[in-house]
Amino acid sequence: MKKFFTVKNICISGIIAALYAMLTILLQAISFGPIQVRVSEAMTVLPVLFPAAVPGLTIGCFIANLICSTWQDWVFGTLATLIAALLTRKLRKNVYLAALMPVISNALIVGVMLYILFGGSWWLNILTVGAGEAIACFVLGIPLVKALEKVPALKKYQ
Repeated sequence: MKKFFTVKNICISGIIAALYAMLTILLQAISFGPIQVRVSEAMTVLPVLFPAAVPGLTIGCFIANLICSTWQDWVFGTLATLIAALLTRKLRKNVYLAALMPVISNALIVGVMLYILFGGSWWLNILTVGAGEAIACFVLGIPLVKALEKVPALKKYQ
C-alpha cells in the first residue's frame, strides 16, 4: 500500500487548508449564515484529483470556523466537510456525482444545525445551504477540477 503521510502530501494538505481558510475568512460576509455561498467550498471537489485534499479541506474548514463561527460550526460544519471530502474521494471516477457529495452533506448537516440554532423552516435551511453549496461545487468546483486535470505537472500528485 502506498504511504500517505509523505512530505509531499502534508504540503499539499497544508496548502489546501490555508487556501480554504483564507477564502472563507476573507469572504465571510457570504460564507456564514442561513443563506451562504462559501467560495472556498469549490475546493471540496479537489479530492477527485488529490487524496491529500481530504485532510486539507477538513483542517481548513475547522480553522475558518474556529475564527469566524460558533462551536456548533466547529464541530458540525467541519464534520460535514470531512464526510463530503471522503465521499468525494470515494466517487472520484464521476466528477459530477463526486461534486454532489458536498452539496448533500452540507445541506443536511449544516442546514439542520442552522435550523436548531436559528429556527425557521428546516427545509428552507437545507435548501438554501444546498443551493449555495451547489453553486460552489458545480459552477466553481467542477471547472476548477477540469482545469487542474489539464496541468501536466499536477499528474504526479494524484
